[in-house]
Amino acid sequence: MIETLPPAFILIVGAVLLACLPGRVRPTAFIVLAALAFAQTLRLSDGARLTSTYAGFDLVLLNVDQFNRIFGIIFGLIGVVAGIYAWHVRSRGEQVVAMLYAGGALGVTYAGDFMTLLFYWELMAVASAGLIFARNTGESRAAGFRYLLVHLFGGSLLLGGIIWHQIEYGHMEMLGRLDPQFTGAWLILLGVALNAAIPPLHSWLPDAYPRATVTGAIFMSALTTKSAVYVLLRLFPGWEILVWGGVIMALYGVVYAVLANDIRQILAYHIVSQVGYMVAGVGIGTALSLNGTAAHAYSHILYKALLFMGAGVVLHTTGKSKLTELGGLGRYLPLTLWLFMIGAFSISGFPLFNGFISKSIIVSAAGYDHREAVMLLLLLASVGTFLHTGLKIPVFTFWGPDSGLRPKAVPRNMHLAMGVVAFLCIFYGVYPAALYQLLPYPIDYQPYTLAHLIEAVQLLTFTFVGFWILRSKLAGESFIAIDTDWFYRRGLRGIGSGLVTAVNTIFSAGVRAREAVVGFVATQAVNPYAPPVSPGQPVPVFNENEHRPPVGRALALTVVFLLLLAGLLLARG
Repeated sequence: MIETLPPAFILIVGAVLLACLPGRVRPTAFIVLAALAFAQTLRLSDGARLTSTYAGFDLVLLNVDQFNRIFGIIFGLIGVVAGIYAWHVRSRGEQVVAMLYAGGALGVTYAGDFMTLLFYWELMAVASAGLIFARNTGESRAAGFRYLLVHLFGGSLLLGGIIWHQIEYGHMEMLGRLDPQFTGAWLILLGVALNAAIPPLHSWLPDAYPRATVTGAIFMSALTTKSAVYVLLRLFPGWEILVWGGVIMALYGVVYAVLANDIRQILAYHIVSQVGYMVAGVGIGTALSLNGTAAHAYSHILYKALLFMGAGVVLHTTGKSKLTELGGLGRYLPLTLWLFMIGAFSISGFPLFNGFISKSIIVSAAGYDHREAVMLLLLLASVGTFLHTGLKIPVFTFWGPDSGLRPKAVPRNMHLAMGVVAFLCIFYGVYPAALYQLLPYPIDYQPYTLAHLIEAVQLLTFTFVGFWILRSKLAGESFIAIDTDWFYRRGLRGIGSGLVTAVNTIFSAGVRAREAVVGFVATQAVNPYAPPVSPGQPVPVFNENEHRPPVGRALALTVVFLLLLAGLLLARG
């Protein structure tokens, strides 16, 4: 029985236990329970399966294969590390919802049918909202309410598509890639795309994450968007619309990071950007790109958690998180600074760090698939990543003019958790085979080629030069950037009822037209060269190192990005 025990069960039962335990015991119990769940993810073998029946539906409560094993491992690991980081927290409600949230993510990962998926999907939505409400400020309560409404809307879209699937196919089991000619698949895609933060369905993320609790933001940075990436990987590989959706995400996030002032909001926009690489990888749909998506999701969870931990230390010790209120903290928080920089080097794609050995797989996959424009645009987005996370946040938070803030002592458990994640970022960067062996498909990929190293050095060097030239314009400013959340925060107040009427009218009149359009789009929607995604089928193995772009383009891309950035900053004033 233990061989097929879903790790989610351990965390859900653990959440009930945490609700009953006294405050001095709960932090340690949280780590122990998270460690048990992580150990169970390591025990599970490919092919492990647990089924049940409920209300006449056949449920697959556990289904382990090459696609979800890597996600289960990293979700279980981050639960333990985040528990260490939050060891000093005594809030019962925050600990309970954090454990339910982690359990929901593991449940989504191993779900083998749509009903089980939906249950854990909604559990994640409600529990993660609790981490925003737990901050207990006026801003956090408002943001939590918006977050909850948006995600319940996304869950409704997902539910509609699942019901349609049941009617169309007569079963709930998730058997692989969905057919784009099936209209209900597009409803499922919309529900998942919202959790993946694909624009214009993304604004809940930079709205909510900066307003979550210090420790809650670590869980949120790791779980919601990456569990959505997993579902995209399983159900929508080769859907062409995701290629350009991912490219838009990668560029959109780095552009909006220019306008952000709160350090956690900058990091939130970079989640949008980095997930864009993964979404594009799913859309390309080859064995190499799907491997790249899984690898980059794994790497992203590690370095993004480390970055949010560093930002959390700043907020916890100073009570401030806006660049306009920070500066000169490096002399008081030196360990925090250098651990944060490991995360910054990782996300920026420095050699010997884990971002370098995962992001490049997706870029290479675009090149091999003859998607020159996609490859170049993804490289362009890399410039903005280093500019903001690798330079803007550290310079204006830890260096620069002294803000006069004197941080209080940092709990040792926070630095311990940061140290564990920082070690893993370097470990996988130095020894990429440890990550590559977890990937869904066999892979023969060498990230440390001369061409790739030269390309990375060009991007990083000239981005640094551009930052130094534009640094006075990149400092934070005290204003709010308008994003697509304007439509549900203010724009719909006066036109809500009219919009509902219009949408109902359009929907009623356009069902047949939509089916015709979907039928046409379906002929172009799936990459015909995508490999089979069902377990057990043979998959080609590629060596992509001969398909790197000319290294001189890295310099040209950097110059183009910096010129565009300079124009944006000058226009802003």
